[in-house]
Amino acid sequence: MKAHCARIALTGALIALLASCSSKPTDRGQQYKDGKLEQPLALVNQPNAKGRPVNGRDFGEQVRQIQTASSGLYSRQNGTYSAIESWLMAGADTRQLQQFGLNAWQMEGTDNYGNVQFTGYYTPVVEARYTRQGEFQYPIYRMPPRKRGEKLPSRASIYSGGLDDRYVIAYSNSLVDNFMMDVQGSGYVDFGDGRPMSFFGYAGKNGWGYHSIGKELIDRGEVKREDMSMQAIRQWAQEHSPQEVRALLETNPSFVFFKPEPFTPVRGASAVSLVAKASVASDRSIIPAGTTLLAEVPQLNEKGKFNGKYEMRLMVALDVGGAIKGQHFDIYQGIGPDAAHLAGFYNHYGRVWVLKAAPGAGQPLFSSPQNGNNGSLLLGSN
Repeated sequence: MKAHCARIALTGALIALLASCSSKPTDRGQQYKDGKLEQPLALVNQPNAKGRPVNGRDFGEQVRQIQTASSGLYSRQNGTYSAIESWLMAGADTRQLQQFGLNAWQMEGTDNYGNVQFTGYYTPVVEARYTRQGEFQYPIYRMPPRKRGEKLPSRASIYSGGLDDRYVIAYSNSLVDNFMMDVQGSGYVDFGDGRPMSFFGYAGKNGWGYHSIGKELIDRGEVKREDMSMQAIRQWAQEHSPQEVRALLETNPSFVFFKPEPFTPVRGASAVSLVAKASVASDRSIIPAGTTLLAEVPQLNEKGKFNGKYEMRLMVALDVGGAIKGQHFDIYQGIGPDAAHLAGFYNHYGRVWVLKAAPGAGQPLFSSPQNGNNGSLLLGSN
């Protein structure tokens, strides 16, 4: 389970602009299509995409992690995974997917023109100590007891001492680092004692709604919309007082609790170890766990700007996030500062096709509204 700090939705004006533009990509990677897609996913005979996936080996490793960790999830998707493996070994030509028993369903995107939103997340490494000392003054908490349906204290209340010290599991030297681990939903903690790092996994939330501090800074006019990133948030924090930083963070009342574990690979909400850039967080009401995506991912330069190029990737939906709703994926970038650098910049757009082994040509991917499914995908078994 994880969430993301900065989500910048397309405005109505921009959506209108999309409808009238040519096929020239924008600075965030949108690729315009002639005519809107009429449903969330549209069955296409051949994805009009060029190139082959650059991460076939990583995709194979991700599938092996699924097989090891979740036999049920693997068995439900095995037909699709096997067909994709055969397709990859034969050269991965997108024009030949149907020859390998695969249907490709193009996602309509956030604008109904096929532009799917990509953001990024990562696993932070936080410096901490077991007791409060020196610069290590900022508590990290485990999950307190909670009655069903009850809200725990808000972030502002917790920062003011609203939780008992017996729930503290570590003290870090940075409130912002704590917040970033909160937003990512898990992280590694280095206690500085020479022992292997501990993994602080997601233990639960306080029950309050999520509010983006990135959007807060944009709305205040303190960071331009086009410049928003995790790096921009950190830069803002460095230029302001601890009191101002705390006040900003408190605008997001949602708070995440952690459970310390021995050093372990990073796992998503599906309890499967995640492979960098081969796994994503998705909205489970649209894209269920284990779903395979063929995606054109926009490429960024070292300053986080779209360089006009895309690369094809195969990725599996294995995680979720509080801010990941609708036609939006959060790509897992890996561990540490390099992953954080890339994850912090991503708020771009590309095209996505859901791949699914086809038990029957043209079989619908959606249930009818009469069945009470409200258009959620039927991706359970092959």
